[in-house]
Amino acid sequence: MSIARIRKNDTVICTSGNDAGKTGTVLSVDPKKGTAIVGGLNVHKKALRRTEKTAGGLVDKELPIRLCKLMPYDPAAKRGTRVKAGEKDGKKARVSVKSGKPL
Repeated sequence: MSIARIRKNDTVICTSGNDAGKTGTVLSVDPKKGTAIVGGLNVHKKALRRTEKTAGGLVDKELPIRLCKLMPYDPAAKRGTRVKAGEKDGKKARVSVKSGKPL
């Protein structure tokens, strides 16, 4: 089994679409659908009905974005990077191709 390229709580950069070049933190990943919800990316307005619990109105909501449009962000290289399998403290880990440091 291969190592997951993008995981929850990773910082990622969007490579294409309206949010190209923006970074955000992964809130959740759905590997079966091949999508992820990223904070601050693919944000749309959603109309909520007023209930006893909420005031209602327009709310900003992050919608799922395809994993193929996301790359892990490497703070050492200050840009997106590919991921390869490596070792950190004797365990399997994800390693940045650009800087060679574990993610």
